[in-house]
Amino acid sequence: MPRSVNAVASRARRKKILKQTKGNFGARGNVITVAKNTLEKGLGYAYRDRKKKKGIYRGIWIQRINAAVRMHGMTYSEFMGKVTQKGIAINRKVLADLALNHPEAFNAIVAQVK
Repeated sequence: MPRSVNAVASRARRKKILKQTKGNFGARGNVITVAKNTLEKGLGYAYRDRKKKKGIYRGIWIQRINAAVRMHGMTYSEFMGKVTQKGIAINRKVLADLALNHPEAFNAIVAQVK
């Protein structure tokens, strides 16, 4: 009885890995064992950094709000404390966008908070 192997599925699996690592340097793009390790590591980094990206954007929003508020003689922490005291329900993303693209609206919020 001849030996039964599933060459079609094995080749497809390997081709899928090599397709995903296309463009990597040296053996990372064309040797299956090295490519598999590279791919797993890269997918792990991608998962981690999708989470990390949210924190990075939050930091950018805080910096923008801080810069805009300091022109009015306040600090970021003072401003955010007063925003929550006054019950203004605007998140940091919107506040940063207002500070950057609509300074008149942001000035109105700062005036309301002072």
